[in-house]
Amino acid sequence: MRNILLACAVIFCFVLTGFAIAVELFWLAVLLFLAGGGIMGYGIKINKQERT
Repeated sequence: MRNILLACAVIFCFVLTGFAIAVELFWLAVLLFLAGGGIMGYGIKINKQERT
């Protein structure tokens, strides 16, 4: 269940990044892009820990 929520959060961040670019809020786009990457990295870290 946690993995699904993390995946949805990553997708939501990247969708909002596109929206921020469309309305020309580039600082928000950068912030959301970094947040999406951070959440995705956290999810990958969790998956690697569960497999070992």
